[in-house]
Amino acid sequence: MKVMNCLFPSLSTAALRTRRSIAPKYLGLFAFTAVCTAAPAFGAERIYVTYGPLEESVPIESLALFAKEGKIDSNLDGFAQYAKKAQLAQIRSALQAKAEISPVTIAQFLYTPQGEVLLERLGRVVQTKARQPGFYAIRAALILAAADPEGLTILNVLQKFPTYGIRIDVARALGIADNLTSLINRSNRAIAGVIKLSEAAAASEPAIPPAEMLQPQLPGPYTWQKSSVTITSPSRNRTFDMDIYLPLQSPQPAPVVVISHGLGSDRLSFEYLAKQLASYGFAVAVPEHPGSNAQQIQNLVTGKTNEVAQPAEFINRPLDIKDLLDYLTKLSTTNPAYRGLLDLQRVGIIGQSFGGYTALTLAGAGINFAQLDKDCQRENETWNLSLLLQCRARSLDRNQYNFSDPRIKAAIAINPIASSILGETNLSQIKIPIMVVGGSADTVAPALLEQIQPFTWLTSPNKYLVLMNNGTHFSTIEDSPQSVFLPPPDVIGPEPALARRYVNGLSVAFMETYLNNKSNFRPYLQPNYALSISRDTLGLRILRSLTPEQLQQFSSAPPARNAAPPLPIEPPPVPSQPPLPPVPR
Repeated sequence: MKVMNCLFPSLSTAALRTRRSIAPKYLGLFAFTAVCTAAPAFGAERIYVTYGPLEESVPIESLALFAKEGKIDSNLDGFAQYAKKAQLAQIRSALQAKAEISPVTIAQFLYTPQGEVLLERLGRVVQTKARQPGFYAIRAALILAAADPEGLTILNVLQKFPTYGIRIDVARALGIADNLTSLINRSNRAIAGVIKLSEAAAASEPAIPPAEMLQPQLPGPYTWQKSSVTITSPSRNRTFDMDIYLPLQSPQPAPVVVISHGLGSDRLSFEYLAKQLASYGFAVAVPEHPGSNAQQIQNLVTGKTNEVAQPAEFINRPLDIKDLLDYLTKLSTTNPAYRGLLDLQRVGIIGQSFGGYTALTLAGAGINFAQLDKDCQRENETWNLSLLLQCRARSLDRNQYNFSDPRIKAAIAINPIASSILGETNLSQIKIPIMVVGGSADTVAPALLEQIQPFTWLTSPNKYLVLMNNGTHFSTIEDSPQSVFLPPPDVIGPEPALARRYVNGLSVAFMETYLNNKSNFRPYLQPNYALSISRDTLGLRILRSLTPEQLQQFSSAPPARNAAPPLPIEPPPVPSQPPLPPVPR
């Protein structure tokens, strides 16, 4: 999911800033408007703001004067008097903020299914002067602005909108803003409830005696050796690379931990975690998923593919892990260098984002087509960006996919995407120990929708919900030299090094407890330990139990006030496509 945040950083930033507040409605509207107006512009001269029968217009020339010189002329004076000084400064900064992205890159993304869903949604609010959906005009404006020497800024996009006027439908914008505000309020209440329950549990637990204190977040006693191999699937037309981190002079045979990277990442994104686990005596296997890695995003950018990830990746990813385990089983019996060194009946898996989905399927949850069909009817209405990827699975053959692997005895899912693709019915089938990690500021896979609520569906007696307060979708990912996009710091979030230390400690304690049956590591999975190492900038909380009723009590709120007449469920028809300017290649 890295690519969508890098292509549309204003969405992540605006949503993140809004989430950190109590989310008053005007901020929800501002977050939406910032994204929408980052989408219009070539040749447009005026912006028309309509609300029912009312209409006002502003020359784009006046916005340019305000953005570049800070001057408010008579055309803007009527609007400016209702804004605070700090808000005006924020709007001026947003108008000039530049996204470093090439026209080819943004063009390739906007022609993917995920890009077109976003364009369709924006086009309902940002229209042409003739009140036609702005789908094609927005796409043209974004590409033209990115190709312009001034770059992709909101102001430049406005100026490149390919019609005389840009019409903003305030009624629709307020309706969408209401949805965003409602989600943020529910999320804030749910997160506050989880924190409160965790702290109450921590208060009832005895502290770890200082003399017995371990430091699972620090490196362990073993050295390790790294090697790389290329695996060819015996049943699929697919090859992929894998790194193996083999501990040296550790008790034999070593349990195995597999790490599955997320969309747009690669096998170096969690190298830090592989080294950490290997230093504790685990053999660590890190595959590269070729259809959803950094190279796939590079292929999208260069026009070699038209998908962020093909739907088949929902099948290929878990099968990669099965092929990997089969390969290691054969290796440990036929290769003298590995004979007797690997215990393939004690396997753990850790995955992040798309890798979190991968881990959950191997732990026992299958694809839930019925849930997808239900949830994806609202794909164009949701603020859950991960649903744009999950809904692509609907095009798969409707088979009963069973990826559960009895060799896997424990699983950790970090920022997983799971709510619809797996759903309550299938997530409840997981019986092995499971840890779900979420970030309160995750704007790609929102914690409430993708981690907290799915946690209530789990039935395993050994389940853990870990919440990083202020953590984002990218907090735990290490920069890789192979990455095509590097999210800006405000998208990564505060103290990513601390987030990685949290993951190191939790992963060691979890795998030592459930793969090696070492009870002395169990206290490091308890709420009181998490609270003891938590920091204000990036909080850490652990919860062992949360019922759907408790979550409903936390997140329930009165329905959002209708700011406008109800919107039609069916979007207006998309007009025929006007000529697009050539894209430089």
